[in-house]
Amino acid sequence: MPKITSVSTYNPPYALEQSNIEQLTKELFQDKISQLERLLKVFENGDIKTRNFCVPLEWHQTEHSFEERNNIYIDLATKYSVEVIRACLQNNSFLENSISPEEIDTIIFVSSTGISTPSIDARVMNHLPFSDRMKRIPIWGLGCAGGAAGISRAFDYCKANPTAKVLVVCVELCSLTFQPNDFSKSNLIGASLFADGAACALVCGDEVILTTKKPVPSIINTASKWMPNSEDVMGWDIKNNGLHVVFSKSIPSIISSWLGPFIDEFLNEQEIRKDQLVNFVAHPGGKKVLEAYEKTLQLAENQTFISREVLKNHGNMSSPTVLYVLEQFMMQENNPDDYGLLVALGPGFCGEALLLKWRD
Repeated sequence: MPKITSVSTYNPPYALEQSNIEQLTKELFQDKISQLERLLKVFENGDIKTRNFCVPLEWHQTEHSFEERNNIYIDLATKYSVEVIRACLQNNSFLENSISPEEIDTIIFVSSTGISTPSIDARVMNHLPFSDRMKRIPIWGLGCAGGAAGISRAFDYCKANPTAKVLVVCVELCSLTFQPNDFSKSNLIGASLFADGAACALVCGDEVILTTKKPVPSIINTASKWMPNSEDVMGWDIKNNGLHVVFSKSIPSIISSWLGPFIDEFLNEQEIRKDQLVNFVAHPGGKKVLEAYEKTLQLAENQTFISREVLKNHGNMSSPTVLYVLEQFMMQENNPDDYGLLVALGPGFCGEALLLKWRD
């Protein structure tokens, strides 16, 4: 079974209090949205305390073209990728010995908040001593499901190539997509929820021999699920001035009716019962999303505690967020043979699930 041997995260430089972001949003949308005061309660009710942005808050007080936003995305996504890859390959919380970039066989780069051709992974290779024979697999458009999907595709690759070392790099700069002239409820909710972040995971095949300092999760199997005719549930509307968030209020109810059967089917296929799951590694899409997870999968609040803490301290960073949660689970003392389930949902509408088992 391929295993996740190291995970690291990177926080962009501008740590902002939720109350300050709310105040700026109020100033920008004053007299533009009816019942604004009532709608602004999403900032207070979302259980988010702080978020990290790649630009200072005052940057949003002036107009910026799609071209300017995207150029910043390319520059900073490259920079943050380099930082988080270095941290992952040198992470002495998990690895006995650092790993050289030259040992990496494949990089899977996941993002949905900017556009770059060549993709960001090609730009990163100019800053780190990767082999020029390294395989590159950029994944775009999976949004919040991207981190889980990236790990799943690394699992597939390592099953076919058991000597492989694969990096999964997720970078999202959601703050650059905020539209000050979009007065939709989706944009307001996005302003209250989304943040910037980067994460990197090292996934290794069965025949890779690495010494780790504690039990790490092996991946037993993965499953993907897609909902027909659901393009309007979440995603982007791409317009002349950039990316406009699509965020349906039906997401919690979709989780309640659609996710449960998917997870039940997946666990039955693996002959695992829900009560055998020790670690629930959930992408915290928002407070209501976590509550829907708990209700649908019959989880106790303590099982979503780490996801809630990540949401509280970082907001929803889209694809990297589930790796922030996984990093915290891996930092804990886990017993060999503990089972875990990693789950994330995203545009499509789609879900990605991975069954994990901690091993020495």
